Order: sequence, then C-alpha cells, then structure tokens
Amino acid sequence: MNRIFLIIITVLMSFQLLAANTKGQYIQPNNLSPKVRIETSMGNVVIELDRHRAKITVDNFLGYVTRGQYDKTLIHRVEEGYLIQGGGFMTNYTDVEPDKPIFNESGNGLKNKEGTIAMAKQLNDAHSATNQFFINLNDNSNLDPGSSWGYAVFGEVIEGYDILETIAQVEVGFSNELGYTTVPKKMITIYRVVILDEEE
Repeated sequence: MNRIFLIIITVLMSFQLLAANTKGQYIQPNNLSPKVRIETSMGNVVIELDRHRAKITVDNFLGYVTRGQYDKTLIHRVEEGYLIQGGGFMTNYTDVEPDKPIFNESGNGLKNKEGTIAMAKQLNDAHSATNQFFINLNDNSNLDPGSSWGYAVFGEVIEGYDILETIAQVEVGFSNELGYTTVPKKMITIYRVVILDEEE
C-alpha cells in the first residue's frame, strides 16, 4: 500500500514539474535579459528580452516558446517600414492555441522603436494580448501609450536585423485562408524559437 502511495506521489510531482517547466517564470528565473533565437525560412534573428521592465510579457512569451507553440508558425503580416507580425497561425493556417490574455505593460517606459519586439492585441481591448507578437521596422511612436493604452514592448533585436529587412521587402497580398491583405505571397515559416543559454 505504501509503495502504491509513493508511486502516485512521484507521478503527481512529475506532472507538477512538467507543468512548471512550461511556464515562462520558471525559465532562467534569475535572468533579467534572456535571449531567444527565432529561426525562420529566411534566416535567424536573436532577440534580447527585458524581464526587468516587462516581466509579465516576457514570462508569457517564454511560456509559448518552451512549449514549442511558435514552432512551424507563419509570419502572417508584413508591412515594409512599419512592422512584421507572427505567432498566431500554424503553417496549415490553424490558430496557435492561446493562453489567457495578459496585463498590458505598455507603460513600462519601453518605446516602439525600430528593432523592438512588442505584443499584438485587439485594437479596442487593452489587456487582450496572448500569443501574437510583432517587430517594429521603424520608430512607431503611434503604438506607444498616450491618452490610451499602447502596445507593450518587451525586448529588442540584437542579431539578424538584416533578415527582417529582407523579409520586409517580400511581396504581400490578400490571403483567402486568413482574410488579411498584408500576408506574404510566398509562405515565410518560423521553424522554431529557441531559448539561448545564459552565457550566449
């Protein structure tokens, strides 16, 4: 009887550990500047995240990364001189399953400057960000908070900005599958997003 009880406890603890490892707050918890590499069909981009100013947002993003939910997804929005957006759709055009929306940290002092990464949200719902993110290709001050909530910046590109500039120049158009007008005509895939070791 005691042996069965011990087995049950061990299994439950294993499930708890597995669940903990899929939540962003447990990923390099003492690292205020974790780095990720976004590996795309057009090249790799390295982003340094800012957990000091955007802890909720960074932990949320790392949760999706560690669960592999950004793997085999689309860059589904490209607007040259404005932004590149991804994280919402798989390559078969199905939705990435979102977690609960997070608190909007757009008041953290970080601005939507060229080369920064921020969370997408619904236009009229300040606290609706889940899985979609975008990278600014310009100083987009119109996305910063003012009289209303802005878009929460949570890191910046430190390697591979030239890849983003190349992506920004691809031909875009209307997608029947997504219903958007700025979707790359030739699919751009995020193969995977990798959390880098702290010393990298």
